[in-house]
Parts: sequence; structure tokens; C-alpha cells
Amino acid sequence: MVKYQKWNCNIEMMIKNCLMWMAIPVLAFSLSCDKNNKVNFLSVADDIKLGREVDQQIMNTPAEYPILPKANYPVAYGHMERIFNSILASDKVVYKTEFPWEVKIIQNDSVLNAFCTPGGFVYVYTGLIKYLDSEDHLAGILGHEIAHADLRHTSRQLTQKYGFDILIQVVLGNNAGSLVTIASGLKDLTYSRSYETESDAKSVEYLSGSGYQCNGAAGFFEKLADPSTSEPRPPQWLSTHPNPDNRIRDINAKAQNVGCSTTPLKPSSYQEFKNSLP
Repeated sequence: MVKYQKWNCNIEMMIKNCLMWMAIPVLAFSLSCDKNNKVNFLSVADDIKLGREVDQQIMNTPAEYPILPKANYPVAYGHMERIFNSILASDKVVYKTEFPWEVKIIQNDSVLNAFCTPGGFVYVYTGLIKYLDSEDHLAGILGHEIAHADLRHTSRQLTQKYGFDILIQVVLGNNAGSLVTIASGLKDLTYSRSYETESDAKSVEYLSGSGYQCNGAAGFFEKLADPSTSEPRPPQWLSTHPNPDNRIRDINAKAQNVGCSTTPLKPSSYQEFKNSLP
């Protein structure tokens, strides 16, 4: 099984490592530095194909992923897409024009979670939307998920978990069983601490200049850390990642370093958004 290694993006190192993997067909293997100056076994085109395959599988499993139909909830999707597109307008999103970028709402009020596929398909649970107190906080979380896709964390993490050979077969449409497994496990995909920290920081950068409170993601962790609040089931990944206090501190420090606005957005139609959900 091919596992991900972190390599420096320089020609000499890439040549050495390419020689190690000459047994893999050239057609399937596209080792290169991406726009984030990171090496990824999958190409950007592979990210998009894999994302589309997983998205279709998610849409085909409504028992596990009850996606709200856009046609039935136009007001809710109007709010969600407005927020989502405001973040994607940032020039800090490096794959803003390459990735298809879609956001969908999963109806489950008992789950506090959001997740993404490679290529920019983002999913947000109604439990998280209703739990958050403001549009700024949701924007912060969306920025975090956009960062996982944009920094290509998701494809690298999936490569580490399942192996390049399995993922490329899914991309080529030759491994339906693995596709089902990947789609089912994506909501609980565990990222490294460094990936989470990097995505928190990128969320601040994306929201800088957007009109949103650029440290909006901290609002979610502030509420989680408040012992007086009750919440639905928190996401599984939270138990293995930096604790809320540390993430609040780091997000606020990043905002101070960037010098972006931490003033809450006013007025906000966030309650209207919540009211439009089932």
C-alpha cells in the first residue's frame, strides 16, 4: 500500500522519489508540486474526479446522508450559498477556479459536523447550523472546510488511509466497494493536528476582507468550551485534535497577526436561515 510522505518540493528530491515509484504506471501516477507547493500522489484532476464520485455516492445513500433537496428548501440554500460564495471570493483560495465547489445540507439535528471531499464538495449538518449563534461562526467553519479541500488535505489524508492504488482505481471507476467505504467514512475522517491548525489559520485568511468576523471559527469552539451550554453529539474528530481552548487561542492570534476585523457582522439574517430549515 502506498503511503503519503511529506517531501520538500525540489527537483532533486522529486527525481529520487519518482525513481522509487517507477513501477506505478505513468498514466495513473502524477507526482508533482501543486499550487500550495506540496507534493500529492493525486493530480488536481484526480481530486475533482474523486470528489465527484464520492459526492454521487453520498447522494445515492439517503439513509446515511439525508441531503436536503435544494428545490424544496430554496431559502436555506440561498443563505448557505451566499455565505459559501462570499468565502470563495477570497483571492487566498488557490483552486477557486479549478474546483467545482458545491455545498449541501445534511438533515440531522443531532450531529455537529461539516466535512468535505477532494475537489471542493462541502457538506454541513443541520445540527451544526442550528447550534451556531451567528453567520460569522458558520462562515468560519465553512472557511475551515474549504481550506481542507483547497490545501488538498483531504486527498492526502485519504491516500494515507486507503493507499494510492485504491484511490486511483476509484477515480477510474473500477472499485465500487472502496467508493462506498470512502463515502461512508468521510464524515469521520480524522485529519492530523497540523492539518486542522493549518485549516483554522486559512479560514481566518479567507474571511479577511469578506465582511465577516475573520475569527468566526473560534465562535464554535468557544461555545463547545462553555460548560453552561448543552449540545448534540460533537464530531468524532474533536477527541483527537487540539482542544477548543487551544484552537480559540490560535485562531484569535492568527486574526491579530493578519490584522483583520473581528467585529461581528451586522445586521445578520442568520435566524432567518435557521428558521428556513426543517
